[in-house]
Amino acid sequence: MSEKLRILITGFGPFPGAPFNPTQALVARLLRLRRPALDGVELSGHIFPVTYQAVDRELPQLLAKYRPQAVLMFGLAGRTAHVRIETRARNAVTTRWPDADQTRARKGSIAGGADAVMFGPHTMRLLRAADSTGIDARASRDAGSYLCNYLSWRAIEATGGDAGPRLVAFVHIPLIARGGAPRRKGAPHRITLDELVDAGEAILMEMVRLTRRKIT
Repeated sequence: MSEKLRILITGFGPFPGAPFNPTQALVARLLRLRRPALDGVELSGHIFPVTYQAVDRELPQLLAKYRPQAVLMFGLAGRTAHVRIETRARNAVTTRWPDADQTRARKGSIAGGADAVMFGPHTMRLLRAADSTGIDARASRDAGSYLCNYLSWRAIEATGGDAGPRLVAFVHIPLIARGGAPRRKGAPHRITLDELVDAGEAILMEMVRLTRRKIT
């Protein structure tokens, strides 16, 4: 291919109840990767403010600016101890919890029609890639009803456009310890940033392989 393969990697900023969002550090680390498999690949990154308005405004802008053939999205699932590869986006949005701008959704659905939209069979390949690093990764059918699910829905919608990405994926990651604090004796293992980077790299490499197959 004479033109570089373009991959957009996104995360989220802090939001109510989560003043630290590790997706920011994960995206930054992935963008710094230098691997032979990434020769001919143009990586771009973005951190979304955790607001519905930001997603609706910035996602179309990013797709128009970078024209990515694939979008790999990360979000925080603070109550989950493992990595979750989302397989679908639900047609649901919470009216209970406000976003980072203190804006609440006015209705409990995103759009008319289907109850859910699927990412596609490639999610199982991404799961196997994450598993290969030894991290605890599992498939998920429930991306919640907050901004992660909302972005997932909008990204899947974008794949239907002529100029939209060919593949999109969303990965929920757990909260990690900050500042390298030692684990308390008897406490369950908490996934480290380095482990997340290893899993994120494996997922990214698989996205690169799958996207190349899609566009050639």
